[in-house]
Amino acid sequence: MRHAMVRGAIRRRGTALAAATLTGALALGSVALAPAATAESKGTTLRAAMTGNGIDSLNPFLAYFAGSLDVVSAVYPSLNSLNTDGSAAPYLATKWEPSADKLTWTFTIRDGLKWSDGKPITAADAAWTLELIRTNEVAGTANGSLVENFASVTAPDATTLVIKTKKPQSNVPFVSIPYSGVPIVPKHIWEKHVDGLKDFKNDSGDIVGYGPWTLTDYKPEQYVKYDATKDFVLGAPKFDHLVQQRYKAVDGAVAALRSGQLDYVSDLNSTQFKALKSDKKADTFQNAGRRWMSVALNSGAHTRSGKKIGNGNPALADDALRRAIALGTDKQTLVDKVLDGFGQVGAGYIPPTWKQWDWKPAAGQEQSYDVAKANTLLDDAGYTKGKDGIRVSPKTKKPLKLRLGTHADAASDTQIATYLTGWMKEIGVELTVQPMSSTKLNDDLAKGDWDLLMDGWGTGPDPTYLLSIQSCDALPLDDGTGGSTDSFHCDKEFDKLFQQQVTEFDPAQRAETVGKMQEILYEADNNVILYYGTGMTATNARTVKNLAVGKADAAGIYPMQYTFGQFRNATPVVAEKAASSGSTAIWGGAGIAVVIIAGVAFGIKRRSSAGERE
Repeated sequence: MRHAMVRGAIRRRGTALAAATLTGALALGSVALAPAATAESKGTTLRAAMTGNGIDSLNPFLAYFAGSLDVVSAVYPSLNSLNTDGSAAPYLATKWEPSADKLTWTFTIRDGLKWSDGKPITAADAAWTLELIRTNEVAGTANGSLVENFASVTAPDATTLVIKTKKPQSNVPFVSIPYSGVPIVPKHIWEKHVDGLKDFKNDSGDIVGYGPWTLTDYKPEQYVKYDATKDFVLGAPKFDHLVQQRYKAVDGAVAALRSGQLDYVSDLNSTQFKALKSDKKADTFQNAGRRWMSVALNSGAHTRSGKKIGNGNPALADDALRRAIALGTDKQTLVDKVLDGFGQVGAGYIPPTWKQWDWKPAAGQEQSYDVAKANTLLDDAGYTKGKDGIRVSPKTKKPLKLRLGTHADAASDTQIATYLTGWMKEIGVELTVQPMSSTKLNDDLAKGDWDLLMDGWGTGPDPTYLLSIQSCDALPLDDGTGGSTDSFHCDKEFDKLFQQQVTEFDPAQRAETVGKMQEILYEADNNVILYYGTGMTATNARTVKNLAVGKADAAGIYPMQYTFGQFRNATPVVAEKAASSGSTAIWGGAGIAVVIIAGVAFGIKRRSSAGERE
């Protein structure tokens, strides 16, 4: 869902752009188009639909939504970048190395880079940023879990950064990467905002940063404008300017693409994708999906101290009921009908895009669609059917009437809910669908005021953050703060394995540990993973090329795509012959030596309805 959102420090997904089907009239919604280029901003302009459900904050310490993360990664640097294979690559750092005991990491920071106000970028900026997140609860709102194992971060000199960890931590090179990791901010700007950090919006349009783009104008719920950083160290963008336009529905963005007002639209559904695929004015491509869609089940919302919270139906605490719901869900039909075949049936918690973490249930362990088995399970557990066909809980003595929260602006949620309502009726469970805004849904999640919710998250090549939201430490405190839980899951064995996996430097050993964690989640049925969808994108064939980074596989599927690399790689059609076709690295510059730590990769954290922080 952020892609995610914070409500009382609870991370919740943000809704992706509504995936409504194409209709005869494609409404733009209440969208104000960004002003045309002025005399001061002549040159080529890349015009893109904003990712996900917009921007929740431009404060990099608080930002959750995918749209916000796009902006933050465009204007603030990180220690490292990524290659298309998920390995670490240089950015601010040119190399990094752990000590023999794996408790100290030393990063060499580039010399000569400058913030947009002309002041030098040094290791002190990175040390200050990471230490603030480590020691300040507000500063750690978005990314605190990434540095919780850090003991200290120091800068002995301008080009040396030293990170000491409490325990060996294999994914340190991936804690600060574009989009999904910690952005590095200028100390001389941000140290004066620490006291009022939770209320600082950082949206004046005069943002001091360093990235491939410099923000020049921002209108909330409308657009963000940038100028290219011509001397960007990883390779300057080939467009002179960038505009990210906010649309409340993908249909509006599709209409704008067809009319020539946009150059790039992602988050397409299958109907939109197929229609644009046959449009000679558009180019389309698919990329490996980093997201899953699920139904979250509230087995008992509680705080870290064990205090019960919320108004979830207590019947869902029964393992038998949750398993019956999983068995009564026809995932293949959802792939066929909702995704139109553009995806895979869900099982493991880590999307199979990241093959190093791919997990599948063992033979006989699969929770395949089986209505008869689900009904037998409920019969044996004492759930008798009433005259209306609805079962009665043997513990609560009440009919199994459950609420299903959905995102009101997500067509996929609506489609899935329709199927689920019918399937649950077949096993004696009555679902009442409750469409609501992302804000309302996320607020309800944090308070535990729900039974079932449509859920979705994305991750990059390292699973640490995504796994962390299922740990006991992610539960909220008694005052409702300090949590980032996804479904109030808490299991001591899972937590033990979570702490173990991040210390394992051997790729095979770590993959085995992560597999055990996925098995625990699969058996718990707190999140019934429905499917993994592929990413579908369309571009304006008349104006832009090379918006797909990397090489497609035999099936024509490109590697994971992030706007940090895509927008730098994008080439104006008029300049196509003279311009480079771009690096094969998502975030690495051509000609830059890459330091790879085998098997170690960090990940995109956030959650989505089809994919937000997501």
